[in-house]
Amino acid sequence: MTTLSPNHQLYQLAAEQKSAEVTDWSARISWVLALAVLVAFVYWLMRQGWKWRGSLQSGLSDLAARPDGFADGEKLLTLTGRYHASTTAGQWLDRIVAHGLGTRSRVELTLTEQGLDVARPGAADFFVPAADLRAARTDKALAGKVLPEGGLLIITWALGDQLIDSGFRSDHSAEHPAWVEAVNHLTSSTEGTAR
Repeated sequence: MTTLSPNHQLYQLAAEQKSAEVTDWSARISWVLALAVLVAFVYWLMRQGWKWRGSLQSGLSDLAARPDGFADGEKLLTLTGRYHASTTAGQWLDRIVAHGLGTRSRVELTLTEQGLDVARPGAADFFVPAADLRAARTDKALAGKVLPEGGLLIITWALGDQLIDSGFRSDHSAEHPAWVEAVNHLTSSTEGTAR
């Protein structure tokens, strides 16, 4: 009987092993396509939900037009930053999407005695007459956007019979308290004039 050397036994074991299986590309491609279809379907559902919410809010009054001569009036305050969203007043997650109010964008706010002008590059601008302004405050959350305390400037205003909270974040958040004071002063003087 012949005995094999240890090196010869290792050689035979190595020769008997199978090579690694070849990747099944058709299965991988099928999984990738299935995942892509699932992601597209989820985005489609989100878009349908956004449209459905807009149709539910179609009864909101139309936005006010910027008055003639608004640009000539004295500006009380200006602000550049971000417009985050508008929600039903007091309901920080009930986003309003009608009239383009649900679109996040850059913003340039201008406050005058006539009201608040909201200029949004890339989205629909809107104007809030001084008589429709109700209050202003700083807060930390609106429509799913959560920031440090005082990180959002929330302005409450009336659109027809609906009270709305609109959230803004200045490029310089130290401006928020001055805005709160100015808007609240304007609303109190407007209420006094209306009486």
